[in-house]
Parts: sequence; C-alpha cells; structure tokens
Amino acid sequence: MLPAAVLLLSLAADPKPPPSPPGEAMVEKYFRAKVGEIAADPLQGITTKAEWEKRRPELRKQFLAMMGLDPVPDRTKLNARVTGTIQGEGFVVEKLVFESRPGLYVTANVYSPKPVPSTPAKYPAILYVCGHGNVVEDKISYGSKVSYQHHPAWFAIHGYVCIILDTLQLGEIPGEHHGTFRLNQWWWQSYGYTPGGVELWNAIRAIDYLETRPDVDTKKIGVTGRSGGGATSWWVLAADDRPVCFAPVAGIADLFAHVCEGKTDRLRNGVIAGHCDCMFMVNRHRWDFPLVAALAAPRPLLLGNSDADDIFPVDGYRRLARPVTKVYEWYDAAERFQLLETVGPHKDTPELRIGVNVWMNRWLKGDTTSEVKDDPPPKLTPKQLKVLEKTPEGAINPDVPGMLTRPVTIDIPVSSEVAKAWWPKKREELLKELTRTSFAAWPQMTEQVAPERIADATTEGVRVRTYSFESEPGVTLQLQLATRGTAAKRVRLSVAADAPAELTPTDEVATAVVFPRGVGPTRWAMPGSLAERHIRRRFPLIGETVEGGQVWDVRRAVRVLGVVMKGVPVELVGEGTSAGIALYASLDVPEVTAVTLTRPPVSFRDPASPAFLGAAKILDHPHAVAVAAAAKSVKLIVPTSADANAWDWPVRVQQRTGGRAIEIRPQSK
Repeated sequence: MLPAAVLLLSLAADPKPPPSPPGEAMVEKYFRAKVGEIAADPLQGITTKAEWEKRRPELRKQFLAMMGLDPVPDRTKLNARVTGTIQGEGFVVEKLVFESRPGLYVTANVYSPKPVPSTPAKYPAILYVCGHGNVVEDKISYGSKVSYQHHPAWFAIHGYVCIILDTLQLGEIPGEHHGTFRLNQWWWQSYGYTPGGVELWNAIRAIDYLETRPDVDTKKIGVTGRSGGGATSWWVLAADDRPVCFAPVAGIADLFAHVCEGKTDRLRNGVIAGHCDCMFMVNRHRWDFPLVAALAAPRPLLLGNSDADDIFPVDGYRRLARPVTKVYEWYDAAERFQLLETVGPHKDTPELRIGVNVWMNRWLKGDTTSEVKDDPPPKLTPKQLKVLEKTPEGAINPDVPGMLTRPVTIDIPVSSEVAKAWWPKKREELLKELTRTSFAAWPQMTEQVAPERIADATTEGVRVRTYSFESEPGVTLQLQLATRGTAAKRVRLSVAADAPAELTPTDEVATAVVFPRGVGPTRWAMPGSLAERHIRRRFPLIGETVEGGQVWDVRRAVRVLGVVMKGVPVELVGEGTSAGIALYASLDVPEVTAVTLTRPPVSFRDPASPAFLGAAKILDHPHAVAVAAAAKSVKLIVPTSADANAWDWPVRVQQRTGGRAIEIRPQSK
C-alpha cells in the first residue's frame, strides 16, 4: 500500500477533472428540448392585434398567478408616513415608509423638485425600483436606495417626482430573496411563491401612493430600474396599466438564456445560476419571456442592456426583442419599442443612464430637444436617507414567505351522511386541480410503454431483470425486478432514493425498484451540491419540478410492470422524500392497489417533502393520503406513536365516509 503522502501527491498532480455524472448530458439535453418547445411559439399562437387584445386579459391573469398574486391581494391601507425631509442641491427628499400589506413595510425616498413659483403644480412621476445594491455600515442596513440615489436625484432636478423603493431583501428591514438560491427552501415552488411577486406588489402599491400626491400628474407615470430593479420593471409593465412609459435596464433575457446559456462550467449552465429568486416567475403556464415584455404594448418601452453583460447575454435579449417588435407593429407603434445596447459589462453606466433619461423626457414630457447629461448632484449620506430608527413592531418582512403562504385547510363535514356525499366530489376536484396546476407539464403519452430488457440473471432461485424504458422523450430510465418462481400475486415497487432498495422477493410477492430521473443511473449531480441546486432551480422555468417529473417516472414504471408482469397488482413503497413521490404517483392509478410510506413528509414545508408547482395551494400531504385511501390500501410507518397525530385528517375522512382504515404504526427500532 502506498504511503498517504505519496497518494496525496499523485492526486494533487492529476490534471484530469472529475468525471461528469451519468445523467448530466441527459438533463442538459432535456432542458434544451423543453425550452425549444416553449420558444418555438413565444406569442402562444397569437398572430394579430385582435387576437392579442382578446387574449391579453387571460395572459394578465396567468402572469399574476405565476407571480404568486392569485388571488390579487386586497389594497389595504398604506399607512404612509414621512419620517423626515432633506434638502438636496436642487431637490427635496422625503423619507417615506408605507405598508404594502399589513405588516409588510416598504422603505422609500421620494425626490421632488424644489418648489419654484414658475413651475406647474403637477409633475410627471417616476417609480425607480432598485437592484441588488444594499449599503450596510456598522451592521446597519440602509437599503439599496442609497446606492441608486443618483437616478431619483437627476429626475427631481429635471422636473419629476421620483419614488425609489428598497427591495425586500436589501432594505432597512431585511427579508429573503434566496429561498432556493441558497437555503434549499424548495417549498417555495410548492406554494408558487417568488419574492419577485412581493417586489411587484410593493411597486404596485408605490404607484397607489403616487396617485395620492397632489404634486403628481397621475397620467404621466414612468417606471425604470436596473438589474433586479430591471426585472421588477418588467413585472410592473405586465401587471399594471397605469404607468405609461418604461425603461427596464439589464433585467430580462429569453428563456433559452436563463435555462441553457451561460458560462461553460457545470455550475453555471443557464444564467439563472447568477440570479436570485426575485428574478423569476414560477412559470407553470410555460411562457417565454417575450410574452412578459409584450404586455407593455403599445406603451413606450425601452430595453436597456450592455453588450458584455454575462448574466443578461446579448443573444438572450436580442432574441426576446424580435417577437415584442412584432406586437408593437400590430399597433403601428414600432418606434415605441426600442433596444438600447451600450458598451460595457453588467454595470450602471453613464450611457445607460442618459439613454433612460432621454426616453423619459421624450414620452413623459414630450421633450426631444433638451440636451441630457449624466450630471447627478453630490451624494447624500446613508444616514441622511435612512427612513426608520427602528423596525416597527409586527413587521413581517423577515418572514414574508411564511406569512404570505399559509398551509391549506379543508374542513370535513361533521355529519357522516353529508361527508359521504361531499368527499367523492372533493376528491375529484383535488385530483383535477393537481393535474391542471402542478402536473400540467406531464407529457400527453397514451401509447403503451415498451421496456427493453438489458440484463437478466438468476442466483439461488432469485431472478433479477433490469429493464430500460422511456419515461418521456429524452428521459430513459431503469427498473429492476426480482422474482422467485412464476406465481407472484403482487409486485412491491420501491422508489429509489440515494440508497438502493433491497430486492427480496418471495414466491407470492415480486419486488422491484425504479430509479426516477436524477437518481442512480441518471444522477445529474451530487446530492446537495451547488450543481444540483441550480438544476433544481431551472425546472420551474419550464413549468416543472424535479419531483413532479419523478412522479411521472414512477407512474410509467407501473406501466412497465403491467407489461412485464401481465397486470399483477402493484404496491408502491417509499421512504422520506421517496414516500411523498410514491404517494402522488399512486393517485388515480388503478394498477396501484396499496401504498406503504415510511416516514412520509407531513407537509410541503417539511425539508424532506417533494416539491410540486403550486400544489400546496391545493392540498397538503394528509389530504393526498385521504385521496389515495379512497381507492387503495394505505400504510403509514411513522417515527413514533406521537407522530400518528399528524395524520388525523385522512383518518377522520375514512371514518366519516365509511372507507377502509388507514394503518399507522411506529417505525421499529
């Protein structure tokens, strides 16, 4: 055996990179195929102005749902208050705080021209939404409005009222943008939650505030911002008809850029890896991003970007611009949509600032002749611009996702007679909504699956066969089947996780294991790695989740067994996350007659829970157990006897409707 020092030396000297995971090429090809399907028709079949205007309300509704604003929240009292005023060089700054929802505090500065007798009573207004540029000094957060202050200052000096907002994460009361980017909070996907929706809502409420000001001409409101603020500008133009002019900078590209383009190393495929969660909608309606931009038409829209911006690549925004141009042409308004492309990296350059300011002058003031210079006044200090001395009591900013995404509750009728009539209809409703919302991206495959036997060996009376099968185009998976004799009366199918399942058949029970996408032979990254995290983040941009696809894989595996075992009933088995996948794969599948779930996740917020797009707004796992138990035998193996209480809801449903009992027992030690 070599000494440890020699072994370490040989490892250090080896220049070869580690081998690619076996499923990496498959998942990259899969992403390209799915993006290609969506990108092939970025305007979703709309070819005329009449069709566009007919579909526009429906598209608006879809967009709001994908931003987590379905239903649209009530416009509660803003409770706006000014905590101080500063005199700048040629402008006045009001330090403003308002509540976009009860307890959700938005800190902002409002810049306005110094009152001059000859100026009109009302000014055009700008909503400036910030990117990721927080200023922190001595552990005190002053918000992103400090970094971007030269924008509102310029606008105020040149005759605008400009409100500049702090973001949720990088404001005076820090919240969170990085649930999936950094914190593995995959339940955001299950709730259809995106912090982009919160930023959008805060911006909408800021426009509400502008409409209350006597110095604002409410018919002349523009919106701009860069990077993260550019993204929010895009969200606003798609959601709100009140602004009449937009100039987002470096905040958008097409779907291909976000999912498939980017740096060449495996951690950065798709520029989504360079963006936090606020930059994206939960794309369950499978949009390409030109559809977002086109919702501005025919209002003036300037798309600003730099030609060396690696997180908003040139090809990505140029491809996006082409379909948008077509929509503007339907309105004979091609001049109202323009692309401002400047030289430089992802940076707030003078050329971009001048271009935006010229655009606003043209469309909000009708001024096409004034010379525009990038001449912002001296900066104010962070302390001067700070709005709050302390965080208001009851502020929900630190836990906005938790406060805005409550678990679903479903009341069971008290009367058994009523419950028996209610439950079949409710069960059918839940199944339909899951199919419509969470599993809408499943392929429409009705043909019989055709498994290929790739291995076959018999040892000590146990025959083990390995089958390859196509779960959907581009996804080829494996299933192993173990039998003893030829008289099996059922098949016990395990959903594989990180550890392989044991294949221990008896004369009457065959055992099988399926390796869904991303597991075993198709593992695309090390579990828990940065590469895996960013792959998981890409799936919602094509209207899916990893586990939603795995549920489909298990359902296809059941069909494989139907072919191989000639219709022998199937028992689905899983543990932890795989238990959740097995549960949802069993729903409405008559070939599955029993489900055994070990340590199943109790709620979508459980760290072990699978994520399905928007499913947590429909039901939670106990409800899904009741849906399964209406048609098959269900056994739950929980950690301790006390954990059985978490499954009281399906037990009560079965009791009140006269269904079969759900077996719940603690896990043996």
